[in-house]
Amino acid sequence: MSLILTNSTIDKYFGFLTRLDNISKKKLIVKLTESIEVKEETDFDLASLYGAWEDSRSSDEIIKGIRDSRVEKNNILNF
Repeated sequence: MSLILTNSTIDKYFGFLTRLDNISKKKLIVKLTESIEVKEETDFDLASLYGAWEDSRSSDEIIKGIRDSRVEKNNILNF
């Protein structure tokens, strides 16, 4: 979502910005220029998000590991 400014609002900002030193103005120019440059979309491989679970443990060992790593809510420490 973009914010659209009226010409009078832009003039008010410009009046404020003209009082900045040249180094600050250049930094603003660079940032504004970078913000309007079209960024190239990279191809995304949806297949990279799924796959078979690979583990040398048996299903019973995996389930036991999950259960053993659980934290009881009653054992929360107060700070």
